[in-house]
Amino acid sequence: QVQLVESGGGLAQTGGSLRLSCAASLYPFQPYNMAWFRRAPGKEREFVAALSRNGGSTYYADSVKGRFTISRDNAKRTIYLQMNSLKPEDTAIYYCAASSAAAGSNLERSIVYDYWGQGTQVTVSS
Repeated sequence: QVQLVESGGGLAQTGGSLRLSCAASLYPFQPYNMAWFRRAPGKEREFVAALSRNGGSTYYADSVKGRFTISRDNAKRTIYLQMNSLKPEDTAIYYCAASSAAAGSNLERSIVYDYWGQGTQVTVSS
């Protein structure tokens, strides 16, 4: 059974930083595109960042561009989301996701993802 397990969430102050991790039981891991989504209270799930299977392409939501960085360590089968300059509007449950979609697929669409984690809560205080 495939598992994606997020960690690293918690409470941060405005302007602070957090680093999320997502450990995947996928094998092999490298063929999967990976992403982070989030769901804020009372809102729909939204795309945050994605990383292509070879790590050559990254995609970010406009709201996090320049503040968040997605990365992957294929040897550890783990992806990361470094979040800097946090804002109260970043408060949400953050989910990692894995996609076997072919190159050229729109990785910002949740429908292309095959596996999802349970999520980790991030709360940013003002």
